[in-house]
Amino acid sequence: MKFKTSVLRTLHVDSPLGGVTLAATDDGLAGLWFDLQRHLPDMRGWQADDTHPVLLAAAAQLRDYFAGTREHFELPLDLSHGTAFQQAVWQALLAIPAGATTSYGALSQRVGKPAAVRAVGAAVGRNPISVIVPCHRVLGADGSLTGYAGGLDRKTALLALEGAL
Repeated sequence: MKFKTSVLRTLHVDSPLGGVTLAATDDGLAGLWFDLQRHLPDMRGWQADDTHPVLLAAAAQLRDYFAGTREHFELPLDLSHGTAFQQAVWQALLAIPAGATTSYGALSQRVGKPAAVRAVGAAVGRNPISVIVPCHRVLGADGSLTGYAGGLDRKTALLALEGAL
């Protein structure tokens, strides 16, 4: 995933599941990564900004989510840093309601690529906006908790918080 470093602003916040880096462009929130998760982008050249309105709104809504008082995020998102296929998968993730789960196969059907289960899984794994674009709501075909770039312990905690377990 390629990010234009000249336009990204970041804010690091704490969460009950560890530190989180938020990143935004002028178009919206472009990233939410847990510290040390897999697939972290190269953040060199990104500028810290503790006044960026999208980052502040994301931090506040994330606090509300972890406090159990928010199910839906109301933020402008910038998903333009992925391929067209990845963006389609990430948009499909946004349709999974809090407290619900789906499978990689069902998600493949939803994006119109029923034979592309593995490619859908790869796109889910590269989701740049964890939690808010809810990749943690995707399970294996048998309902098992399969991969999560932030770690299965975090996936379990997120699903428990949402009442999906």
